[in-house]
Amino acid sequence: MRWIPALLLLPVFSLSAAPAPTLQNNFERLDPAFDQLVAKDAQVEKLAEGFSWSEGPLWFHGALLFSDVPENVIHRWTPGGGTPQVFLKPSGMLTPREGVREQGSNGLAQDAQGRLLICQHGERRIARLEPDGKQTPLAERYEGKRFNSPNDLVVAKNGDIYFTDPPYGIKDPGLRELSHNGVYRLTPDGQVRLLTDALTFPNGIALAPDEKTLYVAVSDPKNPVIMSYGILPDSRLSEGRVLFDTRALVSPERKGMPDGLKVDEKGNLFATGPGGVLVISPEGKHLGSILTGQACANCAWGDDGSTLYLTAHMFFARVKTLTRGAGFGAQDQRP
Repeated sequence: MRWIPALLLLPVFSLSAAPAPTLQNNFERLDPAFDQLVAKDAQVEKLAEGFSWSEGPLWFHGALLFSDVPENVIHRWTPGGGTPQVFLKPSGMLTPREGVREQGSNGLAQDAQGRLLICQHGERRIARLEPDGKQTPLAERYEGKRFNSPNDLVVAKNGDIYFTDPPYGIKDPGLRELSHNGVYRLTPDGQVRLLTDALTFPNGIALAPDEKTLYVAVSDPKNPVIMSYGILPDSRLSEGRVLFDTRALVSPERKGMPDGLKVDEKGNLFATGPGGVLVISPEGKHLGSILTGQACANCAWGDDGSTLYLTAHMFFARVKTLTRGAGFGAQDQRP
């Protein structure tokens, strides 16, 4: 059964008087394979604007959810247009407190039972939103110490949740309890395992279609890369390798760092990075880019699985593609 939590849905209005930045509609085609994924007449379609920092898009029960991190809210947009509405507020920090830089929710995901999973910066945890609107904490600590600010997550078919924990949500360094920025695995029975603490700023995270490879974006201006890890039979990670280094793309004209990423059914990565969304083959070849002119935080497949939704700074947009998100059909049929 499809459901929406019993939460107040309110229109979203932008009160900013500053001129809105421009969302570009350009495509960089570097390899013929790109034309098999994104049609030559594709368009970047702006759906809404006026957000502080849009993030964490997720196709959820026939609608698109996304976070506005500084505003501590999750918005909901339904196909057919219209103004996004407030789906959940507060979304990431339930009780106001000092020392928090980014208070709201960030990455969003869906579990096998169709429930919403939320990375909550302010509460420094992974939580699950129940059908009655209550929130169940799933992971708050590692070895007794509170996480920094869980940022993004992906759910495996067996129910394991892989997530990143950079320090972006923390303003006061004295609040940190963990000295590292980690990538973790949370099992259905509640066990948390540190997979790697070797990355400076782990951010977006995704699984290959066969779930044998884990991808992690590193939002480090000094080392802006996308890492690839083999998942071993005991669920540990193999030694990581750089799948793609974005340093050659970074420029004032190409805003953004490696951030969120998703994988299509063929294993291609649609990874936000300098300029917009980079399309990268499983072998690490840059096939082309969707150039938005804004720093894109994340993307997600929606509709029938072939529409790529983008969160780009103050904008929320979409691009029709010729491919489909990995496992999208099975996920869309979840109850």
